[in-house]
Amino acid sequence: MAQPESLAELLNGRRAAVDASLPAVGFVAGWLAFGESIWAGAIAAVICAIGLSAWRLRKGDKPRAVLIGLFVVCIAALIALYTGKAENFFLLQLLSNGASVLAWVISIVIRWPLLGIVVGTVLGQKTRWRRDPALLRAYSRGSWVWVAQYVIRVAVFLPLYQAGYMAALGTARVLLSGPLVAACLAVSWWVIRRSLPADHPGLRHPVVDEPAQKAAS
Repeated sequence: MAQPESLAELLNGRRAAVDASLPAVGFVAGWLAFGESIWAGAIAAVICAIGLSAWRLRKGDKPRAVLIGLFVVCIAALIALYTGKAENFFLLQLLSNGASVLAWVISIVIRWPLLGIVVGTVLGQKTRWRRDPALLRAYSRGSWVWVAQYVIRVAVFLPLYQAGYMAALGTARVLLSGPLVAACLAVSWWVIRRSLPADHPGLRHPVVDEPAQKAAS
């Protein structure tokens, strides 16, 4: 099976990890540097997000995706300012990871694994991958690795959030972005490769036949 690309290459996992980490690091750094000032943390986080957005736009990223990332950071900062609790900067992330656990599990159960949807979209396949029983099975198994990733995040972030440990939350955000994302991409890629038959042509070439199409419909 010829597979020159990995999931990390297809999904640009390193970039996503950086984008998720820097604003949070900026918030905690600003909060600590200015005597636990939420305003300082919020300003630092937004400055980091604006800098990342400018860099992404300069590199040719889609404006919509860049602006969504900036918007999320601004909302997180506003939540912290409105509630007067610095740890609430991480509330959106905690809730999104909890929701992701549910969404990914449901997608696997209903046989529309989100990993297949994401990769299929990146490869321009729409839903053609789902008509390949081997790919459908492989994406389903690989998606369980992503479920585990989100469960780990919730298990780590929730007690730190409840205790209000800001430095620990910032550290966890870094560790559970870059290293955890890299591990998730590597393990889910390994699971997919192990799940596909040795003669399967790979992610870019779903094997579709009439019986498979009827079974998937």
